[in-house]
Amino acid sequence: MHQTIKLGGMSCAACASAVERVTKAVPGVIDCQVNFSMERALVEYDPERTDISTIRAAIDAAGYRAFPVAKTVEAESEPKSDRTRELWIGGIASALLLVGSLPMMLGFSLPLIPEWLSHPVFQLIVATPVQFYCGRSFYIGAWKSLKNRLATMDTLVVLGTSAAYFYSLFVTLIPDIFHREGFHSHVYFEASTIIITLILFGRFLESRARKETSSAIRQLMGLQARTARVMRGNESIDLPIEEVRVGDIILVRPGEKIPVDGEVIEGSSTVDESMVTGESVPVTKAIGNEVIGATINKSGSFQFRATRVGGDTVLAQIARLVESAQASKAPIQKLADRVTAWFVPVVMIVAVITFGIWYFTTGNVTLALITMVEVLIIACPCALGLATPTSIMVGTGIGARKGILIKNAESLQLAHRITAIVLDKTGTLTEGRPTVTDYRTVNGVKDGNELSILQLAASIENRSEHPLAEAVVQYARANEVTLLDVTDIEAIAGCGIQGRAGDRIVQIGTQQWIKSLGVSIAPLESPANDWEWQLKTVVWIAVNGRLEAIVGISDALKPHAPEVVNKLKKMGLEVFLMTGDNRETADAIAREVGIRRVFSRVRPGEKALKVEALQKEGKVVAMVGDGINDAPALATADVGIAIGTGTDIAIATSDITLISGDLQGIVTAIRLSRATMANIKQNLFFAFIYNVIGIPIAAGVLYPVFGWLLNPIFAGAAMAFSSVSVVTNALRLRNFRSSL
Repeated sequence: MHQTIKLGGMSCAACASAVERVTKAVPGVIDCQVNFSMERALVEYDPERTDISTIRAAIDAAGYRAFPVAKTVEAESEPKSDRTRELWIGGIASALLLVGSLPMMLGFSLPLIPEWLSHPVFQLIVATPVQFYCGRSFYIGAWKSLKNRLATMDTLVVLGTSAAYFYSLFVTLIPDIFHREGFHSHVYFEASTIIITLILFGRFLESRARKETSSAIRQLMGLQARTARVMRGNESIDLPIEEVRVGDIILVRPGEKIPVDGEVIEGSSTVDESMVTGESVPVTKAIGNEVIGATINKSGSFQFRATRVGGDTVLAQIARLVESAQASKAPIQKLADRVTAWFVPVVMIVAVITFGIWYFTTGNVTLALITMVEVLIIACPCALGLATPTSIMVGTGIGARKGILIKNAESLQLAHRITAIVLDKTGTLTEGRPTVTDYRTVNGVKDGNELSILQLAASIENRSEHPLAEAVVQYARANEVTLLDVTDIEAIAGCGIQGRAGDRIVQIGTQQWIKSLGVSIAPLESPANDWEWQLKTVVWIAVNGRLEAIVGISDALKPHAPEVVNKLKKMGLEVFLMTGDNRETADAIAREVGIRRVFSRVRPGEKALKVEALQKEGKVVAMVGDGINDAPALATADVGIAIGTGTDIAIATSDITLISGDLQGIVTAIRLSRATMANIKQNLFFAFIYNVIGIPIAAGVLYPVFGWLLNPIFAGAAMAFSSVSVVTNALRLRNFRSSL
């Protein structure tokens, strides 16, 4: 049986790569994922293949702290309080040192600033706690990275601030040596202190940003009901939700939360599913319909049978998928990680070269030291490490709020490159079940008998197992028609069904059968022909040997299907229809929704081949489907999009799942991908622009001409502002709107 431990102490760019090292270093590790939003990682391992001490040793080497999974919230809050304390100490110390250093920076004394604030010994006393208490996490991270032969952001911070601190320490303790050599005895305690504080502040902002990106998921989980009213015989008892089992019959009253997933077996109501599916309009639920845990019953009472409980519910699956997507890496992020791995050593080399050039050309160790420190500080790749995962977290969180589950970051990235989209017909463009679309009586509505005829027909059809009969019954129930008792039911294979309701004989079936019974079809032959041209199935209804009505039945298009196809085409995508139906039926559906390219008579095993053929033409293909027969095509496509109302295997093999089944989600998912990728590219710009501009200036290229040197404080501020820019820009994604 697998076990899990929880990790803490993660830091920016190093966290994901460190987790990968844990996974590779220990054979018994089954899975290891980072949850940026919750500031933790979960390591699943097999205790028969490895022991906890080995796992902990690997975790420690990677720069993590290990906690048991059952660790309490109060205990988890301690590191947060430590970080807040460090930030306050650093902030107060930085303010004191900055004010005390103003006379040195400006070149003249200020009357309102006491001289003792500028005294090196006072500044040493104030700076030391910041350097070794507030900055201890950097030293720990740098040491562990060194043991693993790695250079990380912590390495740069430690080298830069330590150089400024220890140089100032020697100037404070033995200033005469510097004076004899002709060097300035300036101290830079304010630089190391302010730099550490700025980085801590940046991490504080990052932490808040991560929490905000998953706020929708936390709110969603908070909606879960605490108890369920379970039927026991003719009575109901309230049980904790943890005690509900599959198969339990649960009663839900108006205004109550639905505790778990299930299927309605008695009663009807409307349910607000907006927090799960993103659909703002309440959904009608009747016998046979599925209900989702944590959604809210609006009106009416009903009973349902629990089908999924605990970790199997839709709510729990959403949380797992979103956390997994936020922890996964997009290809563009892997590229950024590789750049970071090379970037840190290169910067260290540049810093050493900068020191050497200035020292040997000028002999001024102060100038050489300042330029080296500036290069190390401004080059910290924290923003580069945040550029992609922050946007991914925000993007997947937005998708979850809109009822779109994105399984991994790679799918989110790839969706913006889609050039062709293949739509399955049945269950995707259409409702996937026969539905009454038209109903007409011989006398119209003049004599008010249209509902009485429908009542007779539905009462007879209720005794049939034919799918078309079910469509008639559902249509009657939707019109609040009460079914009658019927007798003498007889089904005639290939023709229809007949029976008796009171003193009336009702016959329902095909046109040929009704004609063979001697019934004249002339009164409704014209509309019937029109419906048949539209590829609808016409059911004829005769009562006591006289034609009374016809019913048009088809697999109705989903709402907004033509609108969605039009939007996809406006986005520059080629849209294809794929179906196993004959050419005539396929063309009729395609005309109705505005699709020009159609694949008809496609067998289930051939759907994946059609997708492959499009890929060979150089297209990036998305496949949208819902059935078992769509699963191979969904897996073959570059991006598989499953309708959430479809089969489990289709959802399992897809990359993106539309929970509500609303086709508008296809447009939203692609636009969200495009917006997220644009945001990531902007973040990478913010991450690199400071380094591209700042490193040469920090190295002193402007000093020979203009006499300009970058103050270490401003170097630290620029580095911190780079991270803040990335996080702020990523959070702009929360303003994403899916409409044109």
